[in-house]
Amino acid sequence: MNIKNFKWTREPESYSADQDKIEITTKPHTDLWQRTYYHFQNDNAPVFQMKTDEKFFSFVVKTDFNESHHRFDQCGIVMYLDSENWLKASVEYENDAFQHLGSVVTNNGYSDWATTAIPADVKSMWYRFSRREDDYCIECSNDGIHFSQMRICHMHKGAGEIQFGIYACSPEDSSFKAVFTDMELTECKWLAHNGQQPD
Repeated sequence: MNIKNFKWTREPESYSADQDKIEITTKPHTDLWQRTYYHFQNDNAPVFQMKTDEKFFSFVVKTDFNESHHRFDQCGIVMYLDSENWLKASVEYENDAFQHLGSVVTNNGYSDWATTAIPADVKSMWYRFSRREDDYCIECSNDGIHFSQMRICHMHKGAGEIQFGIYACSPEDSSFKAVFTDMELTECKWLAHNGQQPD
Protein backbone atom coordinates (compact mmCIF):
# COMPACT_ATOMS: atom_id res chain seq x y z
CA MET A 1 0.00 0.00 0.00
CA ASN A 2 1.18 3.50 -0.80
CA ILE A 3 0.86 5.78 2.22
CA LYS A 4 0.69 8.75 -0.16
CA ASN A 5 -2.80 7.63 -1.15
CA PHE A 6 -4.07 8.26 2.39
CA LYS A 7 -5.60 11.55 3.55
CA TRP A 8 -6.56 12.82 6.97
CA THR A 9 -10.07 13.61 8.09
CA ARG A 10 -9.39 15.69 11.20
CA GLU A 11 -5.60 15.52 11.25
CA PRO A 12 -4.31 14.83 14.79
CA GLU A 13 -1.98 17.26 16.52
CA SER A 14 0.58 14.55 17.26
CA TYR A 15 1.37 11.75 14.82
CA SER A 16 4.02 10.22 12.58
CA ALA A 17 3.36 8.40 9.31
CA ASP A 18 5.65 6.56 6.94
CA GLN A 19 5.34 3.58 4.65
CA ASP A 20 5.93 1.02 7.41
CA LYS A 21 4.34 2.51 10.53
CA ILE A 22 1.77 5.09 11.58
CA GLU A 23 1.57 6.41 15.14
CA ILE A 24 -1.28 8.53 16.46
CA THR A 25 -1.31 10.14 19.91
CA THR A 26 -4.96 10.61 20.78
CA LYS A 27 -6.48 13.72 22.29
CA PRO A 28 -8.98 13.53 25.16
CA HIS A 29 -12.69 13.66 24.32
CA THR A 30 -12.37 12.38 20.75
CA ASP A 31 -14.80 9.76 19.46
CA LEU A 32 -17.12 8.49 16.74
CA TRP A 33 -20.71 7.74 17.78
CA GLN A 34 -24.21 8.68 16.60
CA ARG A 35 -27.27 8.94 18.85
CA THR A 36 -28.27 5.36 19.79
CA TYR A 37 -28.79 4.82 23.54
CA TYR A 38 -26.56 7.71 24.66
CA HIS A 39 -28.48 10.31 22.61
CA PHE A 40 -25.30 12.27 21.87
CA GLN A 41 -23.37 12.73 18.64
CA ASN A 42 -19.56 12.55 18.61
CA ASP A 43 -17.73 13.11 15.35
CA ASN A 44 -14.21 14.33 16.05
CA ALA A 45 -11.86 11.31 15.95
CA PRO A 46 -8.90 11.52 13.55
CA VAL A 47 -9.31 9.25 10.54
CA PHE A 48 -6.60 8.32 7.99
CA GLN A 49 -8.08 6.85 4.82
CA MET A 50 -7.70 6.16 1.12
CA LYS A 51 -10.42 6.25 -1.54
CA THR A 52 -11.39 3.45 -3.90
CA ASP A 53 -14.17 2.43 -6.24
CA GLU A 54 -12.94 -1.18 -6.30
CA LYS A 55 -15.92 -3.44 -5.49
CA PHE A 56 -14.01 -6.48 -4.19
CA PHE A 57 -10.94 -6.26 -1.93
CA SER A 58 -9.57 -6.85 1.57
CA PHE A 59 -7.57 -4.47 3.76
CA VAL A 60 -5.40 -5.80 6.62
CA VAL A 61 -3.68 -3.86 9.40
CA LYS A 62 -2.04 -4.65 12.74
CA THR A 63 -2.80 -2.39 15.70
CA ASP A 64 -0.70 -2.02 18.85
CA PHE A 65 -2.11 -0.21 21.87
CA ASN A 66 0.27 -0.90 24.74
CA GLU A 67 -0.37 2.54 26.18
CA SER A 68 -4.18 2.33 26.30
CA HIS A 69 -5.19 2.63 29.95
CA HIS A 70 -8.46 4.51 30.29
CA ARG A 71 -12.08 3.56 29.63
CA PHE A 72 -12.93 3.58 25.90
CA ASP A 73 -9.37 4.23 24.64
CA GLN A 74 -9.46 2.61 21.19
CA CYS A 75 -7.81 2.22 17.79
CA GLY A 76 -8.61 0.15 14.75
CA ILE A 77 -10.04 0.09 11.24
CA VAL A 78 -12.63 2.47 9.87
CA MET A 79 -14.69 3.19 6.79
CA TYR A 80 -15.81 6.80 7.24
CA LEU A 81 -18.13 8.01 4.47
CA ASP A 82 -19.63 10.99 6.29
CA SER A 83 -20.63 11.87 9.85
CA GLU A 84 -23.75 9.68 9.74
CA ASN A 85 -22.51 6.72 7.68
CA TRP A 86 -19.45 4.78 8.78
CA LEU A 87 -18.17 1.62 10.44
CA LYS A 88 -15.27 0.89 12.79
CA ALA A 89 -13.70 -2.03 14.65
CA SER A 90 -11.36 -1.87 17.61
CA VAL A 91 -10.43 -3.00 21.08
CA GLU A 92 -11.84 -0.55 23.63
CA TYR A 93 -10.18 -0.52 27.03
CA GLU A 94 -12.59 -0.95 29.93
CA ASN A 95 -10.59 -1.65 33.13
CA ASP A 96 -7.67 -3.74 34.39
CA ALA A 97 -9.74 -6.94 34.08
CA PHE A 98 -11.23 -6.83 30.56
CA GLN A 99 -11.66 -4.90 27.33
CA HIS A 100 -14.29 -4.83 24.58
CA LEU A 101 -13.34 -6.28 21.20
CA GLY A 102 -16.08 -4.95 19.00
CA SER A 103 -17.42 -3.06 16.04
CA VAL A 104 -19.82 -0.21 15.34
CA VAL A 105 -21.90 0.20 12.20
CA THR A 106 -23.61 3.55 11.64
CA ASN A 107 -26.25 3.90 8.93
CA ASN A 108 -28.25 7.10 8.42
CA GLY A 109 -27.20 8.61 11.73
CA TYR A 110 -27.70 5.72 14.17
CA SER A 111 -24.90 3.58 15.59
CA ASP A 112 -24.90 0.07 16.98
CA TRP A 113 -22.18 -1.60 19.06
CA ALA A 114 -21.47 -5.34 18.99
CA THR A 115 -18.83 -6.57 21.45
CA THR A 116 -17.22 -9.49 23.21
CA ALA A 117 -15.06 -9.31 26.34
CA ILE A 118 -11.35 -10.10 26.06
CA PRO A 119 -8.58 -9.96 28.71
CA ALA A 120 -7.13 -6.55 29.55
CA ASP A 121 -3.58 -7.74 28.86
CA VAL A 122 -4.24 -8.09 25.10
CA LYS A 123 -2.30 -5.19 23.58
CA SER A 124 -2.31 -5.91 19.85
CA MET A 125 -4.91 -7.00 17.31
CA TRP A 126 -5.03 -7.56 13.55
CA TYR A 127 -8.09 -6.61 11.52
CA ARG A 128 -9.23 -7.55 8.02
CA PHE A 129 -11.85 -5.39 6.33
CA SER A 130 -13.41 -6.87 3.16
CA ARG A 131 -15.79 -5.47 0.60
CA ARG A 132 -18.20 -7.24 -1.73
CA GLU A 133 -20.04 -4.40 -3.52
CA ASP A 134 -22.12 -2.65 -0.82
CA ASP A 135 -21.73 -5.42 1.79
CA TYR A 136 -18.81 -5.64 4.20
CA CYS A 137 -17.10 -8.12 6.50
CA ILE A 138 -14.90 -7.35 9.51
CA GLU A 139 -12.55 -9.98 10.93
CA CYS A 140 -9.92 -10.02 13.68
CA SER A 141 -6.81 -12.06 14.43
CA ASN A 142 -4.25 -12.45 17.19
CA ASP A 143 -1.48 -13.50 14.81
CA GLY A 144 -2.30 -12.00 11.40
CA ILE A 145 -2.77 -15.49 9.93
CA HIS A 146 -5.96 -16.97 11.37
CA PHE A 147 -8.88 -14.53 11.18
CA SER A 148 -12.28 -14.84 12.86
CA GLN A 149 -15.43 -13.11 11.67
CA MET A 150 -16.68 -10.26 13.86
CA ARG A 151 -19.60 -9.19 11.70
CA ILE A 152 -21.14 -8.88 8.25
CA CYS A 153 -23.05 -5.71 7.47
CA HIS A 154 -24.66 -3.64 4.73
CA MET A 155 -23.84 0.04 4.29
CA HIS A 156 -26.67 2.08 2.79
CA LYS A 157 -24.20 4.55 1.25
CA GLY A 158 -21.48 1.98 0.59
CA ALA A 159 -22.17 1.08 -3.03
CA GLY A 160 -19.97 3.59 -4.90
CA GLU A 161 -16.63 5.16 -4.09
CA ILE A 162 -15.71 4.66 -0.46
CA GLN A 163 -12.96 5.64 1.96
CA PHE A 164 -11.34 3.22 4.41
CA GLY A 165 -8.34 3.10 6.71
CA ILE A 166 -7.50 3.59 10.39
CA TYR A 167 -8.51 5.69 13.38
CA ALA A 168 -7.70 6.20 17.06
CA CYS A 169 -9.46 8.14 19.81
CA SER A 170 -9.96 8.63 23.55
CA PRO A 171 -13.59 9.47 24.34
CA GLU A 172 -12.93 10.39 27.96
CA ASP A 173 -10.18 12.40 29.68
CA SER A 174 -7.15 10.42 28.51
CA SER A 175 -4.54 10.08 25.79
CA PHE A 176 -2.44 7.21 24.43
CA LYS A 177 -0.23 6.29 21.47
CA ALA A 178 -1.75 3.94 18.87
CA VAL A 179 0.59 2.17 16.45
CA PHE A 180 -0.43 0.74 13.06
CA THR A 181 1.79 -1.55 10.98
CA ASP A 182 1.63 -4.29 8.33
CA MET A 183 -1.01 -2.58 6.21
CA GLU A 184 -1.86 -4.60 3.12
CA LEU A 185 -4.41 -4.43 0.32
CA THR A 186 -5.27 -7.77 -1.32
CA GLU A 187 -7.84 -9.50 -3.44
CA CYS A 188 -11.07 -10.10 -1.55
CA LYS A 189 -10.53 -12.78 1.11
CA TRP A 190 -14.25 -12.79 1.91
CA LEU A 191 -15.36 -15.44 -0.54
CA ALA A 192 -18.69 -15.56 -2.34
CA HIS A 193 -21.39 -17.40 -0.39
CA ASN A 194 -21.41 -21.14 -1.00
CA GLY A 195 -25.00 -22.15 -0.27
CA GLN A 196 -28.50 -20.79 -0.87
CA GLN A 197 -28.68 -18.81 -4.09
CA PRO A 198 -29.85 -15.16 -4.15
CA ASP A 199 -33.59 -14.44 -4.49
